[in-house]
Amino acid sequence: MVEILGVTFCELTEDEVFAACTDYIASGAPHVIITAGPEFVMRLQREPSLFELTRRADLVTPDGIGIVLAAKWRGRPLPERVTGVELALRLLAAAAGHQWRVYLLGASETSLQGALEALRVRYPELLIQGRNGYFKAAEEADVVAAIQAFRPDLLLVGLGQPRQDVFIDRYRDQLAVPLAMGVGGTIDIISGTVERAPVWAQRMKVEWLYRLVREPKRLRRQLVLPQFAFAAWREGRALRRK
Repeated sequence: MVEILGVTFCELTEDEVFAACTDYIASGAPHVIITAGPEFVMRLQREPSLFELTRRADLVTPDGIGIVLAAKWRGRPLPERVTGVELALRLLAAAAGHQWRVYLLGASETSLQGALEALRVRYPELLIQGRNGYFKAAEEADVVAAIQAFRPDLLLVGLGQPRQDVFIDRYRDQLAVPLAMGVGGTIDIISGTVERAPVWAQRMKVEWLYRLVREPKRLRRQLVLPQFAFAAWREGRALRRK
C-alpha cells in the first residue's frame, strides 16, 4: 500500500485488481472499490471527514497518471493506473459470461437507457437493470429498495465524486452487494453521450488534456491538478529527506 496525501492506494496491476473483483463477487459478502484520482484526493483535503470513505473501502485504486507520478516521487512506484472506466468495462464483459447481475445507477435517463441498450446489444445474455442519477435525498430509500429488489452482484454507481462514494458507503451493509464501485462518467461513455479520449491520448496519459481542449469549461475544475502535483511533490520530498 502507498499513502499519498492521506489516501492509501493499492499496489496492484489492473489484472490483479480485476482478479480481486472476481473473488469479491464469488464471496457474496459486500465489498467496495474506490477509484481515486488527483481531484478526489484534493477534495478530501478540503473535507477531511471523507477520508473515512477510503479507509472503509476494500481497495482504492490509482485512477490517474498524477497518482502514479506522486507515488514515484515518494520512492514507492505503482505498477500502473487502474481507472474506473477500464475496470468497469472489463467487469461488464465478465458479468455476461458469469451470469452476474449488474445494476447501473447514475447519469441522465437518456444516457442511462442508451448505456443499457448498448450493453444488451453487445452482451445479449447480460442480466442488467438501472436507474438514472437524478434523485433527491428524500428519494434515496426508493433507490435502495429498487437495487435490493434486483439483487445485483455488481453495482456500478456513476454519480460523480464524492457523491457516488458517499452513497455506496452509506448503504453498503443495507444493499449487501458483493461488489460496489463508483464509475464517474462511465455510463455516459458506454451510451456514447460522451466521447472517450482517443487511444493515442490514453496511451500518452493525457486524457485530461484532451478533455480540456474539447470542454474548456473544465478549466476551473482542473486547476486543482497543479495544486495536487505541488502538494504531492512536497510530501514526497519531505519523506525522502527523512
